[in-house]
Amino acid sequence: MKANGRTGLVPFITAGDPAPELTVPTMHALVAAGADVIELGMPFSDPMADGPVIQHASERALRHGVGVAEVLDWVRAFRRDDAETPVVLMGYLNPVEIMGVERFATAAAAAGVDGVLLVDCPIEEDATAAPLREAGLRRILLTAPTTADARLQRACELAEGFLYYVSFAGITGAARLSVDAIAERVADIRQRSRAPVAVGFGVRDADSARAIAAFADAVVIGSALVESLAGATDAAQVEQRVRAFLKPIRAALDR
Repeated sequence: MKANGRTGLVPFITAGDPAPELTVPTMHALVAAGADVIELGMPFSDPMADGPVIQHASERALRHGVGVAEVLDWVRAFRRDDAETPVVLMGYLNPVEIMGVERFATAAAAAGVDGVLLVDCPIEEDATAAPLREAGLRRILLTAPTTADARLQRACELAEGFLYYVSFAGITGAARLSVDAIAERVADIRQRSRAPVAVGFGVRDADSARAIAAFADAVVIGSALVESLAGATDAAQVEQRVRAFLKPIRAALDR
């Protein structure tokens, strides 16, 4: 993407929402609409980093009995027709530890997962996530405006796949972006990190995505997309909603 001057588009969806049988069609629809990486959320009962939209999506998925095994089955099914688009699982440590970190890592790699973002596994507990790297998975790390300089440096040194910069101190879906402050911080991170920098939290539409694309390698967009998909009942409806939502953002990034 860098060689082609292309800003990455990383949409987030919650696995199992709006319905379990729509997860794989939604993933394919995201790629057709211009996604470069898919961030697939593993439903969890206490998603502390997420705002109400993604919290409710997790609740709906959990009511349908969606767990880690189902998520990996859907990645495997997606891979039957798409062997190229990177898939990053986003979630929390508890379900992974219940399954067993080594077992999870092996199963995720076998299913075709490329990377894992564990929100509540800090750098200080990096040894916990060692089986992920040993299985060939990238561990996607988070940094934020509040990250101390020493920890930021360590994250930049350990970053794989891409480094996820949280644009503000808060939860997903909030509608506030201080673009100048984000740009300054991202410039500092890009000087330290060999991995590309993706910016998320607060990106909601084409205008906010375009503003972030001026200085970031990729843009992550989740809550607004999840909200737009809520209540969809079939694959055709999902495809139409994904296209309507992502196409303007893809066009804005490509200008």
